Amino acid sequence: MPLVSMTEMLNKAKSEGYAVGQFNLNNLEFTQAILQAAEAEKSPVILGVSEGAARYMGGFKTVVKMVEGLLEDYKITVPVAIHLDHGSSFDKCKEAIDAGFTSVMIDASHDPFEQNVETTSKVVEYAHSKGVSVEAELGTVGGQEDDVVADGVIYADAKECEELVKRTGIDCLAPALGSVHGPYKGEPNLGFAEMEEIGSLTGVPLVLHGGTGIPTKDIQKSISLGTAKINVNTENQIASAKRVREVLAADTEVYDPRKYLGPAREAIKETVIGKMREFGSSNKA
Repeated sequence: MPLVSMTEMLNKAKSEGYAVGQFNLNNLEFTQAILQAAEAEKSPVILGVSEGAARYMGGFKTVVKMVEGLLEDYKITVPVAIHLDHGSSFDKCKEAIDAGFTSVMIDASHDPFEQNVETTSKVVEYAHSKGVSVEAELGTVGGQEDDVVADGVIYADAKECEELVKRTGIDCLAPALGSVHGPYKGEPNLGFAEMEEIGSLTGVPLVLHGGTGIPTKDIQKSISLGTAKINVNTENQIASAKRVREVLAADTEVYDPRKYLGPAREAIKETVIGKMREFGSSNKA
């Protein structure tokens, strides 16, 4: 199945009361594991690619070709979107779209509101002309993700969210409501009242960043309030690193990367399957 945008899969998820996972790519094994999990679970899936991870893997074009090759070789039948995570500028979003990405996030949340609207509108205009979906962010999600560092959490303003959606025509919105990138220090504290208000004011699928470590009850409540996309990366990274350490500790003579990266791939696949079941996207393809 060819790559698709996120629009249809997220609108379906929102109307049917589940969420589609965005799982970030870090290398070949992550990509293999996530696609294998999606096919096994018959779940739609979003492959998230940060600018830093794209650089690590060689560039946007390399990532797209790798994904397209695996779709063909693995005979993937479920909907798959390849999405630029935290695009830093119009130029970066355009570069990803031109390389074959089917979805982009423009993160102008650190700019003044009017500037965010202006940048986001420009991205939407170009993306939609190519059939590509767009995610935008308001407020500040805490923690660090690659090049994106944020101190503390600044909640998104509901009225600004409504205005951003109306003026830009984005397909989904990531309002900062207490989640963080990376491991949590203490219990996550999500703003459900704000989430409900933003969901009803904007009408678009909402996105929850920093999906690692959020309790299942909070995930389920977020989904019931219009969250249709949940981003996960740290959990997969931790699972794969743990498995590599175990393999190398058990046999110090191992040097063939396939002997430790293969088990790491399985650990990622197991983690992703668990998340798809938790988000309710299994058998929704």
